[in-house]
Amino acid sequence: MSDKPVSEMSFEEALAELERVVGDLERGDVALEASIKLYERGAELKKRCEEKLKEAEEKVALITLDENGAPTGTQPAEGL
Repeated sequence: MSDKPVSEMSFEEALAELERVVGDLERGDVALEASIKLYERGAELKKRCEEKLKEAEEKVALITLDENGAPTGTQPAEGL
């Protein structure tokens, strides 16, 4: 596990660590207490990934297109 706080991780960092956590849990060779800690860390990582994806979706939703579908800029978030 990384020592980096989940709140400071990029989407890619959080996803990579989440994949490692899931792999460790799926193998089943981790002691019960360690499994609980891994599960808790995994839940934090999942939440971070969801937050970062939502941020990206919101940015994409703000892109404005012209009549041909070409990006022309962005609109303020209040315009949604």
